[in-house]
Order: sequence, then structure tokens, then C-alpha cells
Amino acid sequence: MSIITTVEQLEALYGLPGEASLVKELDHIIPEYAAFIEASPFVALATSGPEGLDCSPRGDLAGFVRIRDDRTLMMPDRRGNNRADSLKNIIRDPRVGLLFLVPGSGTTLRVNGRAEISIDPELCASFAVEGKPARSVTVVAVEKVYFQCARAIHRSELWNPEKHANPKTLPTPGQILAVTSRRAIDGETYDKEWPERAKKTMW
Repeated sequence: MSIITTVEQLEALYGLPGEASLVKELDHIIPEYAAFIEASPFVALATSGPEGLDCSPRGDLAGFVRIRDDRTLMMPDRRGNNRADSLKNIIRDPRVGLLFLVPGSGTTLRVNGRAEISIDPELCASFAVEGKPARSVTVVAVEKVYFQCARAIHRSELWNPEKHANPKTLPTPGQILAVTSRRAIDGETYDKEWPERAKKTMW
């Protein structure tokens, strides 16, 4: 098996990026990029810490990531499983990467920057949904922002409903937990109780 070990080998294989790939990158948010952030209900958040890398989904009502100014984003953190892997990483290494998806659009938006976690009561309350404030707010100082071309979305046919998986053909969370816990968790009960539990803890 041949392994590439130098940047020079990689560039010899792939060539250099074209002009469009370079001029799209900015250090601030322009109105055209803001449009994608405001329309996005889903973001993948990448972080790094002493234990390694983490990439975590963040989903909320479209536009849940707020643009404070052209160099600052604010993202609420809601209730979850309390692992807080991403937040622990941010405390120890503030570098983050965000990938915004917009259902129906092939274009994605990438943001790199440095983050901090705020628990300011007024700020958390400003992100309230159904009367429930955000548990914390991740404030991102933007360093790079650029769009990603649509090839990956088109190749995967991500938004094509005819290509969507049938959930009944996939293992349920309860079935997975039953295996990973060596039957200490009753998977059937977990799956049965989850919808009501999620409804009560969504925000």
C-alpha cells in the first residue's frame, strides 16, 4: 500500500487550488454568507482536546446560530446527554470548526475560529425556546469563513427523499445500548420511553 507522507506528494497528485477556491475565504461574515447561517437548522461542531477530536451535531430552529457582528457567532447549547464533550474541549482548546447545512441546498458553509462558553443569564435567556433558556452559549470569534461547493451533497443525494434510509432497517438506540451495556439497559424499554422523554427535554 502506497502512503502519501509529504505535502509535496499530495500537491503533485491533486494539483494546486484554483482562484475561486482561494478568493472565497474571508476573515469575516459577508451578507451572502450570513444568508446561509440564518437559514441553517443544523451545524456540525468540530473541536479538539487532550483526549482527541470530536465532531458533534447541533440542531435547532433555522437561524439558531446568531450573528452578533461580522466576526462573531453565538450558538445556544440545549439539553442533551450531559457528556459535554465539545464544551470540555473548548475550555481546554478554543479552536473550533463549524459546518452549516441548509436542507435543499447543495452549498455548505464552513467557519473556523476560536470559541468560549458564556453562561451570562441575559444572553442565555435571549435564546429561550418555550420559556427555556439555553444552558450556555458558545461564542465564536470568526477567523475563516468560506462556502464549500456542492459536489459532496450532489454525489450523496443527501436531500433526495428517494435515497433516504428506511429507519426500520437500522438498529434503534435501544438495541445498540442493549448490546454495548451487555443487557444492563433494557433496549426495548429505552426505545419505548424515549419519545416522551425527548419531548419533555427537547429545550
